[in-house]
Amino acid sequence: MTTLPNAAAARRSPLANWRSYVVYVGFALVFLFFSIFLHDAGFLSSNNLLNIVRQTATISVMAVAMTFVIASGEIDLSIGSVAGLSSVLAALAIPHVGPVGGAVAGLAGGALIGLINGSLVTGLGIPSFLVTLGMLGIANGVAQWITATAPVPILNDAFNNFFGSGDLGPIPSLFLWTLVALGIGHFLLRRTSFGRSVLAVGGNATAARYSGINVARTKLMVLVASGTVAGLAGMLYAGRLNSGRFQWGQGDELSVIAAVILGGTPLFGGAGTVFGAVLGALMIGLINNGLILMGLEYSQQLIIRGVIIILAVALARRT
Repeated sequence: MTTLPNAAAARRSPLANWRSYVVYVGFALVFLFFSIFLHDAGFLSSNNLLNIVRQTATISVMAVAMTFVIASGEIDLSIGSVAGLSSVLAALAIPHVGPVGGAVAGLAGGALIGLINGSLVTGLGIPSFLVTLGMLGIANGVAQWITATAPVPILNDAFNNFFGSGDLGPIPSLFLWTLVALGIGHFLLRRTSFGRSVLAVGGNATAARYSGINVARTKLMVLVASGTVAGLAGMLYAGRLNSGRFQWGQGDELSVIAAVILGGTPLFGGAGTVFGAVLGALMIGLINNGLILMGLEYSQQLIIRGVIIILAVALARRT
C-alpha cells in the first residue's frame, strides 16, 4: 500500500482528522472562558475587541508569510528584526521622499534582506535557521546604528492613517490589512501552482525536484516574500505607533512561529493553512489580553500562556 505525500494529505478534508479542528475549538473555548469570567472587566466591549485586533494585526500578517516559509521546510527567525528595521527606513525616508517613497523604502529593505537570506540558503546551502538567526542580529544592529537607538517620529498623517492609525468607518485599518493578507495568502497557497510547489517542496524536496519543480527558486521566492511581508509589518508598526524604532517587532518571530504551528502547519513542512495561522495569532492575542485583564503578573502570564500553547499544539499534532 502506498502512502499519500504530505502535500496530498494536506488537501484532504479536515473531516478525516478531528485534530484539524483543535485550533478552532481552542479559540472558541478561550473566548468563551474570558467572556464569562471577565465580562465585568470589559472583555467583550467593542473597544477591547478592536484593541485585540489592532495588537495582533502585525503578528497575523507575518504569520501568513511564515506559513509559506514553514510549509516549504524552512524557517525565518529574522522576521521581527526586519520589521523593526523597515519601520526605521520608512521613518527616515518620509521627510525626504514623502509617504509613498517611505513605504517603498521600508518594503524594499525587507525584500532585500529576504533576497539575501534566500540566496544564502539556496546558493550556499546554509540552513535557514542559521542564516536568519544571524540576520536577526544584523537587522537589529543596523536599525540601532542608523538611529543611534532613538525613535524616529513620523508626522505624516496620510502614512499613519493608511498603515495603522486610521479607520474605515468603525473598522480599523489594521484589521483590513489582516484581511488582505489572509485573502492573498489563502489564494496563493490553495489556488496557484506556486502554493502547490511550496507544499510539494516542504513534503519531499527530492520528489519535487524530479517532478520538475525548481526547488531552489521556490525557497528563494518564499524567503523574499517573508522579508517583504516583514517590511509591511514594519509599516504597520510605524503607522500605529507614529514612529520608526528598532524595538518594533523584537521577539515577534517567536509569536509568529507559535501562531503558525498552533494553526496546524507542521514544523517540518509539507502542509500549511493560512486561516489556521491567522486564527492562531488571534488566539494568542486573546490569551494575552485576557491574562492582562485578570491582573496577573507578567511572569504568571508567560507561564500560563506557554502552557496553553503547548497543550493546544500537542493536541493538534497529526499522527
